[in-house]
Amino acid sequence: MLNNWLKIAFINYKKNWLSTIINLFGLTIGLTGFMLILMHWNDEESYEKWNPKKENIYAFQTHNKAENTYGNNISVPMAERAVKVIPEVKDYVLFNGSGMGYKMTTKYKTVYQQDGMSASESFFNFFPFKLVSGSYKEALKGDKVIALSTKAAKNLFGKTNVAGETVKINNKSFVVTAVYELPTENSQIKPEFIIAPFEQMKNDREQWGNFNYGCFFLLKPGTDVEALQQKFYDNIFLFRAKRDAKDDGVTPEKYLELYGPTGSLFTPIDEIKLHAKASWFGTGDFKTMMILFTLSVLIVVLSAINFINLKTAQASQRAKEIGIRKAIGSTKSNLVLQFLLETFVICFASYLLSLALTELLLPSFNKFYNKEIVMNDWHIYYYSFAMVLAVTLISGLIPATYLANFKAIETLKGNFARSKHGVWLRNGILTLQLIISSFFIIGGLIVNNQVKYMMDKDLGYSGKQVLLINFSENDAKPWLKYERIKNEMRKIQGVEAVSYGEAVPGSGRFSNSNMDYMDKSIFAQHGSMDYNYLQFMNVKLKKGRWLDPNLASDTIANVLVNEAFVNKFGWTDDQAFKNEFRPGFDNKPYHIVGIVKDFNILNPRKAVEPIVFFHYRETEWKRYDVYNIQLKLKADDIDGTLKRIKTYWQNNVEPGYPFDSYFIDKKFAESFVKYQKQQTLFTILNAMVLMVALLGLFALSSLMIEQKLKDVAIRKTLGASDGTLIVGLTKQFLWITTIAVLISIPISYYLMNEWLKDFAYRIDMPIFPFVLSLILLLILTFAVVSIKAYQATKVNLVKYLKYE
Repeated sequence: MLNNWLKIAFINYKKNWLSTIINLFGLTIGLTGFMLILMHWNDEESYEKWNPKKENIYAFQTHNKAENTYGNNISVPMAERAVKVIPEVKDYVLFNGSGMGYKMTTKYKTVYQQDGMSASESFFNFFPFKLVSGSYKEALKGDKVIALSTKAAKNLFGKTNVAGETVKINNKSFVVTAVYELPTENSQIKPEFIIAPFEQMKNDREQWGNFNYGCFFLLKPGTDVEALQQKFYDNIFLFRAKRDAKDDGVTPEKYLELYGPTGSLFTPIDEIKLHAKASWFGTGDFKTMMILFTLSVLIVVLSAINFINLKTAQASQRAKEIGIRKAIGSTKSNLVLQFLLETFVICFASYLLSLALTELLLPSFNKFYNKEIVMNDWHIYYYSFAMVLAVTLISGLIPATYLANFKAIETLKGNFARSKHGVWLRNGILTLQLIISSFFIIGGLIVNNQVKYMMDKDLGYSGKQVLLINFSENDAKPWLKYERIKNEMRKIQGVEAVSYGEAVPGSGRFSNSNMDYMDKSIFAQHGSMDYNYLQFMNVKLKKGRWLDPNLASDTIANVLVNEAFVNKFGWTDDQAFKNEFRPGFDNKPYHIVGIVKDFNILNPRKAVEPIVFFHYRETEWKRYDVYNIQLKLKADDIDGTLKRIKTYWQNNVEPGYPFDSYFIDKKFAESFVKYQKQQTLFTILNAMVLMVALLGLFALSSLMIEQKLKDVAIRKTLGASDGTLIVGLTKQFLWITTIAVLISIPISYYLMNEWLKDFAYRIDMPIFPFVLSLILLLILTFAVVSIKAYQATKVNLVKYLKYE
């Protein structure tokens, strides 16, 4: 019986070769997209899975409920108190530096070692890397110890058994306490060396408002995380507020409203890569991942729809076969199983083809996402094969049940063609397919518009030809280093101007604190800078004046602010000049002398945040944060100027250190990469959807028009023109397309409007994508269907009318 079913199946595949190829092609494309996105998702979810303690390690995030914003920082006393007063918290580890680099000297060589981390002494309790040399006990206790990875140990000593050896950093000796081997599995935490911030943590032990650390907590098994968050509020946040609210004359609750944070969030360590609201090590984008996954599933669904449509359209060809088989005793369940088998063979063949195509496309996909995914995870095969079975059931069961329900007597009499049930089913499914296609066209156009709008938007500054050089060497007085070299670097041929700014577009680095005026407080970024920095970056002055080095007041307590700062306080420009505020980093009042136009330094997706600009010498501690020098280059010989700058830097400024530099406009452009990739993927998926849909439409229209060839022959005999016949044959499909687009418009409007809500700077919802979707689909439908319709007008009249 199975052998006969397979023979019949292959006879039908050959007879309907066009629809067979279209089904194979559509399902292969759909399953390939599904597997690639599934592997991408699986890879993002695999981070930190290697950690044996992952079930009980949670990343800490603060939550400001009023503004619904999240932070990834904590202060030392808050972490220490949590262990003391909350029973569920067993331990904590703090980070206050990652991606660090130092010039290290051993008795063998001097090496600039990168990718280090500053972490508290519990680090190896949280991350039990394989120990190669030394001991983890007290490995990070003290300010003169260092732990090395096997790679760093080989770089410095040429071997890994180096516990007890000495490493010099900035003329300070560190003893190697442990050598560890980093995990080969995916992890965001892979430091090549670790130094404990012992002295800094000691100084910050009473600084409750110094949120300079990232934190993981080790919790007891079975901890109720929601209850823990409430305990954190009661025992940590309120405790801090009660200490500090007295000086401000407000209640603890009011203090938290003013200065925050008002809540906390705990995310399991193996979920931070994709699901954390904020993370010290960077957050993923789960929303985009779900969009991509949903779109890949939709392509598979479209392929299944093609299958259903073509099978039901071919029903008339198999009506007599079914009638005969029923007449000789075949049961309905046997017929359903037979048609399901025919569907499974096509689906399984598509599955094998998609595995080969996925393997072929994987290197390009890895390059696109900067990953190293390989097809060695059984989950990929399991879920993709489960999708094949689902497609088999969905695309096989509907036509199988439909065909198996034919009445033997009616089909043998030839009355099946008069049934309208098949027509309604096909038209309904075709409408659904065109609704999805319309959504992709509308969505693709809106995504393109939004990305183009962000890339073309005036950012409020000019970073063109501005080269930023990061200080790699840790100087005791970095501001003096900057002041010493800026005049010398200005003399280099091709350098037009020199300056320094803390808040640099695209750098991702910033610090902020509360700014208080009477009973109101806001958070604002710090923009410590040299006097000429804003003019250097071509930022526009809205009102007031620039800072002047010749005015003593401008070096003490005068500042500039941006428009967002003024708006956040609810002031007018004139009120801003009259009001004084107190920043969280100082006790004296500060006076605003100028307001600059907003310019975007973080992300084109986010709104410009309040920033206060002041000279780096105004606050004593800010001098120690001077970390770069910026040069504006003349346009005539940029390559030559770069060579001269690099030579001077490596010979006179930081010999032995890498030349860590970038152009600001190019660095900020990297923040667009994510959205450009979304745009590219949406365009690719859009093309795939349209291809699958139009191929299905062509095959379906071909079958349906073939069923009407006798009608065409009769009408042509009666004198109908080719144009009239073509319009008559395509009219039904054009109406279906129009209805589908009209249904898709409100759905697309809602979904794309939700997507645009994530952008602070967004386009107004345009009308033309909706209109263009209708016009484009009507043109494509007419073009695809009219090909077969035109062929139908050339029908051989004798062939169809000889028995009439």
